[in-house]
Amino acid sequence: MKIQNKKIFVSILFVLVSFICVAQDPPQPQPQGTPPPGLPIDGLVSVCFIVASVYGVRVKIKQKK
Repeated sequence: MKIQNKKIFVSILFVLVSFICVAQDPPQPQPQGTPPPGLPIDGLVSVCFIVASVYGVRVKIKQKK
């Protein structure tokens, strides 16, 4: 195939693919169920970080003795 024929073929292919993409049905909305509980995880993460820090310092102090 010549370069000119390849360019025409690719151009036609892109046009046809774009028509196929536009012709698809839009997604249906999700059914509304019960809302999530909305529990925050921020407080628990900070508490775990503080407990782990205190435990790490305690272990280091015991290792030095």
